[in-house]
Amino acid sequence: MESLQYPGCNLGIIDSLSDDSIEEILDSWNGFCFSTEALLGADGDLSVGSDFVSQVHSLCKHGLQSLTRDHFLCSLEASFERKGASRFWQHFDAYNKGFIEKVQTHNEQKVLEQALCKALEDVILEKQYQERCLLMLIHAFKSCKESMSDDKHNSDVEKAYILSKYQLMVSSVLMASLPHQFPEVLHWYFKGKLEELSKLMDGDSENDDDFQDRDNMDIDESCYQRKLSENSELVNNIGKVVQDLRSLGFTSMTEDAYASAIFLLLKVKVHLLAGDDYRTSVLEPIKGWIQAVPLRFLHELLAYLGDSVSFDSTTSGLKSPLASHPPSFCPGINTPSEGFIRWKLRLEYFAYETLQDLRIAKLFEIIVDYPDSSPAIEDLKQCLDYTGQHSKLVDSFITALKYRLLTAGASTNDILHQYVSTIKALRTIDPAGVFLEAVAEPIREYLKGRKDTIKCIVTMLTDGTGGNPSASTAGDSLLEEINREEENQENIGHDDDINVDDKQAWINAQRWEPDPVEADPMKGSHNRRKVDILGMIVGLIGSKDQLVNEYRVMLAEKLLNKSDYEIDSEIRTLELLKIHFGENSMQKCEIMLNDLIDSKRTNSNIKATISKSFDTVGAEAQNGLSLDVVDATIISTNFWPPIQDEPLNIPGPVDQLLSDYAKRFHEIKTPRKLLWKKSLGVVKLELQFEDRAVEFNVTPLHAAIIMQFQGQTSWTSKNLAAAVGVPVDILNRRINFWISKGILKESIEGDSDDRIFTLVECIADSGRSVQVGTNEELLMGDEDGERSVASVEDQLRKEMTVYEKFIMGMLTNFGSMALDRIHNTLKMFCIADPPYDKSLQQLQSFLSGLVSEEKLEIKDGMYILKK
Repeated sequence: MESLQYPGCNLGIIDSLSDDSIEEILDSWNGFCFSTEALLGADGDLSVGSDFVSQVHSLCKHGLQSLTRDHFLCSLEASFERKGASRFWQHFDAYNKGFIEKVQTHNEQKVLEQALCKALEDVILEKQYQERCLLMLIHAFKSCKESMSDDKHNSDVEKAYILSKYQLMVSSVLMASLPHQFPEVLHWYFKGKLEELSKLMDGDSENDDDFQDRDNMDIDESCYQRKLSENSELVNNIGKVVQDLRSLGFTSMTEDAYASAIFLLLKVKVHLLAGDDYRTSVLEPIKGWIQAVPLRFLHELLAYLGDSVSFDSTTSGLKSPLASHPPSFCPGINTPSEGFIRWKLRLEYFAYETLQDLRIAKLFEIIVDYPDSSPAIEDLKQCLDYTGQHSKLVDSFITALKYRLLTAGASTNDILHQYVSTIKALRTIDPAGVFLEAVAEPIREYLKGRKDTIKCIVTMLTDGTGGNPSASTAGDSLLEEINREEENQENIGHDDDINVDDKQAWINAQRWEPDPVEADPMKGSHNRRKVDILGMIVGLIGSKDQLVNEYRVMLAEKLLNKSDYEIDSEIRTLELLKIHFGENSMQKCEIMLNDLIDSKRTNSNIKATISKSFDTVGAEAQNGLSLDVVDATIISTNFWPPIQDEPLNIPGPVDQLLSDYAKRFHEIKTPRKLLWKKSLGVVKLELQFEDRAVEFNVTPLHAAIIMQFQGQTSWTSKNLAAAVGVPVDILNRRINFWISKGILKESIEGDSDDRIFTLVECIADSGRSVQVGTNEELLMGDEDGERSVASVEDQLRKEMTVYEKFIMGMLTNFGSMALDRIHNTLKMFCIADPPYDKSLQQLQSFLSGLVSEEKLEIKDGMYILKK
């Protein structure tokens, strides 16, 4: 028969055993089984220990050590399953998942904690008893070998092997019968304990600050020591539970449970500190709390568990943004363990990511409040630098823009202001402008489809509110702000260039980093070194020429409606525009301002050289008006936008006064002559009635209307329109201003198309109060009022009319053409004066006008003649 060899058990020797030996083995085996049952029975009788050891010795002498060991381990497993595992899980039968989720009150939490501690206490006692029995077996093996041989055996290896098998058996038995609610029980236990610990440690951290100033303040030392004792006791209790769970094989589950509790507590703290207040930085308080509560707890816990091994030098280079100086990881912790450092990095990343997600979710509101919300932007920048999740910001913010800003209900001014604020805010987060390009693209595309974009951009650049429609007071324009920032950047850059030596240049070169993967490969790093706010705004329009033309029209409108010659702010704005767009582009605007300066000088000269001749004195006595009341704006028509001058009959005395002014101008500026635009300008009126005198600043047309009532107190609309020299519909629209001010009243008699207007001599007759109006109020209130200067759209339509016949001819020959093809064909073959030099956007705008006039129609992007 072939002999079978096992470690510690040679079954082949059975063939050579005598009957007496076999009888001895059987007796010893029976005694061993009886002693095992007595040891591991319900009562656990240790008094049979001596018999147990003697039986083990007898079996070992016959080479049956392995059989003895395996049988005892199997008996331990059956006993532990019956007396340990089943009783352990019975403590949690009442805690199903639904019940655990309802644990809210402090008492319910305490009951759950007590149940866990009681269950652990019972199972650990059983496990400790079985380990004592197992050690009895191990010592019996050791003493038997020592008695049988003089050689020293490595009993520690055998002991470790047997104990490891027992530990694996315990873990396997518990895991095999693990109830589904047990991980939740652990989570709620650690959650409750950590919340309790957080309250203690929060107070402890405050006391630490006070304790540092104990020389200046009367501090209760006993209270401070009591706080420390409470913290230590609580951590020790938690550590005891963790240690017991580890000994049962729940190491991974336990770490997951208290890790989830720590992260949940940290998340709640971040939300509490961050909130909706964007005007203060919350990153530093979060850092301080992490050091004061979870890190201190983990340090004490790891120390209790014996995991505080000194931190290895090979891993001390791990990046930790919470620690400015690597050695001081946490107050009172000089040599942190590697496990502690890993915990620290995990908490840091979670805190940064949580705060980052909070700020990204509220980024739209943060940018609305910018620059007041600058601290929140700085926090977000630090979080993104650590997590690198810039793409999350881009996707989330673009979605918020599409649903909250880029809608028909948002005004163009609001969208532009948000666009500028977005540029300023994201410039802090992303100085290179890589992610700003992606975020700003939807805003640019949307604004290009709005007709008033150019006008709003010019207003935002040049007015005194910095483009903020909600600003209540005037201040620096956006253009001035941009120029001031660029000057500061140039000064900083100039100083840096002076102070940078070869060594520093080499250091800067070593710090160079490539662009992110999201960067546009068509744009190099050099082009992104500085985000150009003005360049991005001009990019909305397509070309600077369109912006300059719109500014020229707005400037002309503003200058023609001025009642004085004060143009200091306009000159300052023009100089800033010349810096950015060049002097050649702003030449016509400069001539317009020079016209105002020359007009002021000429006006002063005319009034200074008026001779008190008999003719002049007689004319003044007859008219009751003097040239002193006339201030003329003399313009160079060729350099101004087209002026919209409507016919107007002004009162005779005023017309004579203008003729006298023109005569004096001709005498001084021979051979130049004045050609009056009688419908333009501002008239200052003082109206005197029986019971009142009121002043108004109005347009010449409004002045001509009210002055007709000086000799006749009642007019029909047709007669008054004929006297003033304007169509009836225009008269009816403009006269509403005087009716709204209570100067005139309206009535209808007979023919409903012919209304009657009567002067109100006394307020009591109308029962209304009189309001003083300004020219600005009038221009804003008259929605259908004519502009003094033709708009850019009107000018473009007039200029493009020359090319209309060419476009019609092309579509007649080719049938249908796309926008690009029409544009290229006009550039190559159109021979006209002036030559075709329009942009693609301008052509598209003109073609849209032809479509609205039903001369063309567009299908699938192709323009065809309207049939």
